Parts: sequence; C-alpha cells; structure tokens
Amino acid sequence: MEHITSVEPVQVNSASRKPRILLAASGSVAAIKFANLCHCFSEWAEVKAVATKASLHFIDKVSFPKDVVLYTDDDEWSTWKKVGDSVLHIELRRWADIMVIAPLSANTLGKIAGGLCDNLLTCIVRAWDYNKPFFVAPAMNTFMWNNPFTERHLMTIDELGISLIPPVSKRLACGDYGNGAMAEPSLIFSTVRLFLHSRSQPGSSTMS
Repeated sequence: MEHITSVEPVQVNSASRKPRILLAASGSVAAIKFANLCHCFSEWAEVKAVATKASLHFIDKVSFPKDVVLYTDDDEWSTWKKVGDSVLHIELRRWADIMVIAPLSANTLGKIAGGLCDNLLTCIVRAWDYNKPFFVAPAMNTFMWNNPFTERHLMTIDELGISLIPPVSKRLACGDYGNGAMAEPSLIFSTVRLFLHSRSQPGSSTMS
C-alpha cells in the first residue's frame, strides 16, 4: 500500500502540481459507478480513493484506474503498528485539497450528521478541515431520500460547509421510479472542476 508523505498545504492553482482529489464511496448500489468516477478525475488530478466495507460489494476493482490507490478499513489498521507511526485517516485529510463522497448512502449521511466515526471514511470526515472544499453526491431509495431524517441530516452537513450535488429522478435499482439516484460521474466531475476553476480566477480566494 502506498505511503502518504505529509506535506504542507499549497495553493491548488499553483502550476507546480495537479489538484489532489480524495474520492470516497459508501454503501449504495451507485458505487458500481465509482471506478468510472475515478477515471474521470484521474485524467485531470491526482486521485486517491476510499471505500467502505459495504461499498466494496458494488465496486468493480478490475476496471479501477491502475494509478489510483484504493484504501479500505483494513488499511487504517494495517498501516499503524506503534506510537509514532502515521495515522491513515489523518494523512489522507492532509494530502487532499478536495474531498468528494459519491455515492453518499443514507447510512453514511446519518453518521456524518451525527459526528460518528467508526470506519476510515467517517474518520476522515470527522478530521476534515472545512476550509477545504467537500462535496457529496447522495444515492438512496426515493422513500429514504424523502424521509424527514434526510432533510435534517442535509441541513446539518450544510452547516459544516459540505456542498451537495443533488440526486436525480430515474428508475432506481430497486425498481421504484423517483428522486434518489446519484448524479452521473461526468456531472460530479464537472461540478468540482468548475468550482475549482472559479476559485482560481483573479479576484477569487484560492485554497491553501
């Protein structure tokens, strides 16, 4: 597993390097598109990926970009042996300029809103520097999306500064038709890239 070197934050729009994007997938059927999402970003940025245990049921590792390292909960524990060793979730949050969770499941949304951190992904979120951009693209059944808890949880993460890439209406994997399908990888990619481009324009604040 690749070692992450701790670095001081630098301006993303610097010509010295590409943006560093941390992509993450949680347990939704939409995780079948995660490899595609990683391909979209890896052609433009440095990418590292994180997957929850549940999301691995849907992720196609065969089609995963070969230059993208995929971290799981097992790596969180295997990379730490003694006091003084690097802590993976801290190293990843330091490394990244931007974080994107796509898909964001109802379960992981609830965990983030409640401050829980019981796996690699949610530990990164709990340790995240919210001065840096953070996007989520939810994916869940329509009835789960319309549940009152979802609205409360979305309000909570909005207060943290997390940006929502809304789901879309379509025929869902369960057979229902309605809102709750994850936005397409191309839209997620273009949203993040346009955001970063707008931040790099003269007169705009840059991320550091």
